[in-house]
Amino acid sequence: MNEAVKKALFDGAFIPAHPLALNEDKSLDEVSQRALTKYYIDAGVGGLAVGVHTTQFEIRDPQFNLYERVLTLAIEEMKKANVPDSFIKIGGVCGPLEQAIQEAMILKNLGYDLALLSMGGLAHLTEQQLLERTREIAKIIPVVGFYLQPSVGGRVFTYQFWQELANIDNVCAIKMAPFNRYQTLDVVRAVCCSKRRDEIALYTGNDDNILVDLLSEYAFTINGETVKKRIVGGLLGHWSVWAKTAVHYFEDIKAARENDQIYSAWLTKAIEVTDANAAFFDPANGFKGSIAGINEVLTRQGLLKGNWCLADHEVLSEGQAEEITRVYEMYPHLHDDDFVKANLAKWKSGE
Repeated sequence: MNEAVKKALFDGAFIPAHPLALNEDKSLDEVSQRALTKYYIDAGVGGLAVGVHTTQFEIRDPQFNLYERVLTLAIEEMKKANVPDSFIKIGGVCGPLEQAIQEAMILKNLGYDLALLSMGGLAHLTEQQLLERTREIAKIIPVVGFYLQPSVGGRVFTYQFWQELANIDNVCAIKMAPFNRYQTLDVVRAVCCSKRRDEIALYTGNDDNILVDLLSEYAFTINGETVKKRIVGGLLGHWSVWAKTAVHYFEDIKAARENDQIYSAWLTKAIEVTDANAAFFDPANGFKGSIAGINEVLTRQGLLKGNWCLADHEVLSEGQAEEITRVYEMYPHLHDDDFVKANLAKWKSGE
């Protein structure tokens, strides 16, 4: 990583997980795909994560073969926008070692800064085998470790796994998305007990607990010393919608942390954000509508043509559209419809 990216990563950045824009026939809608990238850049995000769960893992399937294309489009738009040197470019990497190495090389060649390394779909591998896989990818490109919740293909790991992962050279951050307080605590404590604790930035992926994660400071007594650590930023699917407004509250939270002024009003806002996330991510139905829910919001704003997904089973759950309408009406201060409306034609024009 260049020094500007490294500083931004450790200071704490707002990083949306980039969705996938499709036509109804499941072909790539390139105009909308580029428009999404422009939307996030103009919203003031600190980076983008492409080729991750929100982008749909199926982009790697031979029948679609969209992985490298989608990653390339995002990089092209970042270059056109002359994003600052500090802009954090993250690409998703998954699959068995051979596939993961190939994807890591694609990221490196395209100019991505870090790989978000998924452990999903590898239940047959032991924790030690997954750690060795991480070491191999970290030789190619800096790594963001990833605790993905079991509901969407992840698995539960031991405290010892995270402590060993934290000790791997070139693991620079960990995204925690188990949607579980105990498992999140395992990661933070493991990093604090690691010899590399000052070399790893912690990021929330807990879309059900975004603001509380960002407001909390962890403290552990280790060998008689108090070690403190914060979750400095977020890499979130939730932040792929209503991004402009979310950037503002993220920056406000960073200022509040620096000034040690955490007010109870933040806890109220935290519940509002979690309620909105429940509509988008569909926990009532085991998160089955999570990607379609994000796409539905972007469709209502005009950024996407429809909420379509590559996998036929990825659709809105019964009643989910009504829930999205409810949170839209209940929390009008959270959405960024006016910002999108004012800029949509420019983003879609290809300029």
